[in-house]
Amino acid sequence: MSRITEFIHGARDIVPMIVGAIPFGIIFGTLAAGAGLSAWQTLGMSMLVFAGSSQFIAITLLSGGAGAAVVLLTTFVVNLRHALYSATLQPFVRHLPTRWRMPLAFWLTDEAFAVVQHRYAEKDESPHKHWYFFGAALAMYLNWQLCTLVGVLFGQAVPNLAAWGLDFAMLATFIGIVVPMLRNKPQVAAALVAGAVALACQGLPYKLGLMAAALCGIAVGVVLERRYRLDLIREDISCKPGA
Repeated sequence: MSRITEFIHGARDIVPMIVGAIPFGIIFGTLAAGAGLSAWQTLGMSMLVFAGSSQFIAITLLSGGAGAAVVLLTTFVVNLRHALYSATLQPFVRHLPTRWRMPLAFWLTDEAFAVVQHRYAEKDESPHKHWYFFGAALAMYLNWQLCTLVGVLFGQAVPNLAAWGLDFAMLATFIGIVVPMLRNKPQVAAALVAGAVALACQGLPYKLGLMAAALCGIAVGVVLERRYRLDLIREDISCKPGA
């Protein structure tokens, strides 16, 4: 596909994730204004940080009087999961020049990763898959800025917006994307283990439960995937004539 086609398809395929992220952006704009940030400070955080969970945690800490060092350290730990995303996508983007890798790294979010890694897993030989990445990431970035602005301008007019349970839209979106991708036993086991660990460790500070869940899920997936491949190889050998 051409560059433009890849870009358009990326922007199109991330639309379900955008729908799920809309309530988060609006709620963030509302809470940030309520925490004492000016409109420009709130918009600036969305433009320069562009990490929903870290932004929510940052305004919570700031409103509680935490220092800059605490805010930076906490948001760093929360965003460690992005190292896993980067490691997964690195083989597909390492050939790109720095002018491509830098903005794509900045725009890499949970939502963009969920969509983009699926595109890179496809077997076609398109040389323009990074344009797909670009389209998906840019669409999510622009959506986040717009929703933050809506929250700043209109959020105060709706009382207790954060308690409406709108954040469930994001959870439902991720479930709808992840479940169809679980195609074999190692993948299902990894998802189940990650979910169980996340529930068991949800009380850990600084969202460390998310990192523990991710690492446990990866470990189980890698071990079982190796066994799964060995079993397939043995089965293939045993089915050959004369084996």
